[in-house]
Amino acid sequence: MGINVKPIPVNEEEKKIRDKSEKIKHKIAVLSGKGGVGKSSVAVNLAFGLAEKGYDVGIMDIDVHGPNIPKMLGLQGQTLYADEEEIVPAVVDGNIKVVSMAFLLPDADSPVIWRGAMKTSLIKQFIKDVQWDNLDYLIVDLPPGTGDEALTIAQTLKNDVWSLIVTTPQEVALLDSRKSIEFAKKLEMKMLGVVENMSGFTCPHCGKSIDLFGAGGGKKAAEDLGVPFIGKIPIEPEMVKVGDEGVSIFKRAPDNEVVKSFREITDNIIKTVEEEN
Repeated sequence: MGINVKPIPVNEEEKKIRDKSEKIKHKIAVLSGKGGVGKSSVAVNLAFGLAEKGYDVGIMDIDVHGPNIPKMLGLQGQTLYADEEEIVPAVVDGNIKVVSMAFLLPDADSPVIWRGAMKTSLIKQFIKDVQWDNLDYLIVDLPPGTGDEALTIAQTLKNDVWSLIVTTPQEVALLDSRKSIEFAKKLEMKMLGVVENMSGFTCPHCGKSIDLFGAGGGKKAAEDLGVPFIGKIPIEPEMVKVGDEGVSIFKRAPDNEVVKSFREITDNIIKTVEEEN
C-alpha cells in the first residue's frame, strides 16, 4: 500500500518539504473537535468556491482512517501513480487537484490499520512528493480531534498554515471545537476562524427557519476565544444528495442558499489571507 517513490535522507526531506510548500501560496487546514460536523463538506465546497473564482486549488485528504473526499468528488476507483518520481494527483473540474488515502486502498471497505509513524510518513509524502505545482490554495482535510495527523501538519508546515475550525451549534460540538482552537493557538498556526455548519433549516412547507441544533453557538465560541467568525452554513437536503453522487452543488444548484453561504465564506477567507500577505 503506497506510492513507490525513492526515500530520501531526513535533512533532504525537510528541504524538499520546504521547497514544495513555498510554491503553494496559501495552506488551509480544516479541523474539527469531533466527527459528524461536516468538515469534509466544508473542505470540498471551499475548494469549489475558490476554483469558481479562478484559483488553482488542491485538496489533501489526510483523514487516513475515513477518507471520504474522493466519494464526494466522484473520484471513487481512481488510483495514484508516480511520474518522474512524483505522485500525480487526481483532477476535478480542471483546476482542483486531489490526493487521498482512499486512492491507495484496494476497495472502499478496506480498513487502514496504522500507527502514528506510518501516518506521519504518508502526510509528509503527500506534501513533498505530489505534483502540486504552483497552487494558489491547498486545503488539508484532517480527521476529527487533535491527534497525529493535525500535529504532523502543524509541525511540518509550522506557522505557514491557516486553521479553519468547523463546528455545529450544539453544545457538545462547541466544547470540542474550543479545544481545536486552543490546539491551533498552541501550535502557532495562523487563525482563519470558525465556521458554523448545520446552522438552521428552512422548512419546505412553511418557509420558517428552524434551529435544529441551536443557534449562534459558533459565533459565541469564536468571540469568547478571540478568533474571527467566518460564517454559517444552513442545513440543506440537497447537500446530502450531491455528496453521495459526487457532484458539485455549485453546479447542481448555483443559487442555493448553501452556495451563497460558501461564496460569502470564501470571500472572507480570501480577504483574510491576502491581506496578511
